[in-house]
Amino acid sequence: MSACAVLDYPKLLSKTQPEVVHDEALNERFIKALRDLDARWDTLSADEKKLHELLVLLIQDFEERTYKIRSATPIEVIEELMAANDLKNKDLIGIFATESVVSEILSGKRRLTVDHIKRLSERFNVSPAVFF
Repeated sequence: MSACAVLDYPKLLSKTQPEVVHDEALNERFIKALRDLDARWDTLSADEKKLHELLVLLIQDFEERTYKIRSATPIEVIEELMAANDLKNKDLIGIFATESVVSEILSGKRRLTVDHIKRLSERFNVSPAVFF
């Protein structure tokens, strides 16, 4: 979907056809749709953000039921989210004050603050609990 052809929520749902995920193929299709939305995050309409939220829930539900994941440290969570979204340290400026703060967090020299956790959870649409 091009940035200039903004669809309303019913049309987005009709195009995407979201449903409970029961297999890898559908999960991958929704992940692709989510990545397409993520790539345009700053320009998404309110309806596109609603679709983004729904896709995140559907994907999370499938993956929680399908994959058993060991507990990860907050740093491992951030690194995984960065890798999954093809982000560099500089891409987290806005969540953290500077790129050097990002480096200090990732190296364990600095601890996450409550504000960092709030911004990370909002940016990546995950529970703040994953950072504790």
